[in-house]
Amino acid sequence: MVTERLRQQDARGEVPAGWRTGPVTRQTEARADRKRRTWAFVAVPVVIALAVVAMRPSLLPGDLFGGEPEVFSASPLPAETAAPTGAPGEAGPGRPTVDRPFAGSPAQRWADGEAGIVLPEATAVGTWSKAQVEQALRQTKKLLVDANLDPVTLRGGRPETALDVIEPQQKDLHTRLNTALSRPGKEYDPLSMFSRFDPRELRLAGDVVKTRGRMTFAAGKDASMAVHADYTFVYPLTRAEKGATEVSRAIVRRVLDVQLPDPAKYLTTPGKISVRNYRLDIGNSACDVHDGFLHPNFSTNGPTGPPPTGPTVDPYDRSKDIAAGREGGCGVVSRT
Repeated sequence: MVTERLRQQDARGEVPAGWRTGPVTRQTEARADRKRRTWAFVAVPVVIALAVVAMRPSLLPGDLFGGEPEVFSASPLPAETAAPTGAPGEAGPGRPTVDRPFAGSPAQRWADGEAGIVLPEATAVGTWSKAQVEQALRQTKKLLVDANLDPVTLRGGRPETALDVIEPQQKDLHTRLNTALSRPGKEYDPLSMFSRFDPRELRLAGDVVKTRGRMTFAAGKDASMAVHADYTFVYPLTRAEKGATEVSRAIVRRVLDVQLPDPAKYLTTPGKISVRNYRLDIGNSACDVHDGFLHPNFSTNGPTGPPPTGPTVDPYDRSKDIAAGREGGCGVVSRT
């Protein structure tokens, strides 16, 4: 019926032109031309944007595809063979978490634990044979590992291995260290030689401590052989209570000078090393607390202990010497 009515209207000239064929050709071409121009204008920046996003998906706002956020990655640093000329640059983005405790820290590129203490190749020095020099280097490493990386020591236990490698003829040093371990205080502080945390307060976030530094040896005074060690240790920590997730980091730099005295002049014990000097710098620990443990600050509770009295320092800067002892006061760290 509709078809018949339209045919009759067509015969009488009452139906608009083109009802069978659609819009007039000129209008169709004009609209198509506008569409082509519009799509050409939009397509170029869209293609460019898609190419940029493909290379840098982190530029997209939010997590549009439900994936993980971009993670900063960098290759491990080679072993340190000379003193750095300055502080390390900015690390990747992010805050430390239990899964990524070194996020945002230069230490994420450092070696793990004992692997960061790389011994130099031993050679004969003066009257000391290559084997004797090599043994002194190994004993120095053993002291550093037990004093700063061993889980028992870190939980406040007695560092038996470290104490055992120190020359027993150094009676004053042994007395001082034993007193510090049994009755810690301001005068006898075990932190001067050992890194320790109160297990009732803190625990390691994971099982990795980052380490960076170097060890050298040379002929010493009076026919001795001297070993110089300079290492920084970075400890990621959480509170001891169950379910704690906030991570803080404590940074400890230690300088250790060890000597093999001339056995013709001094009473010595074969296989043992004499400690002649030991110094430290601590980054991010409560000031003037002398209970024998490190106490890093957490952002949620702010600093503990008296306010800092020293200058602001970068605890990752290994290019400068550290002051002897801790007489300069507790400073402020620029980053952890």
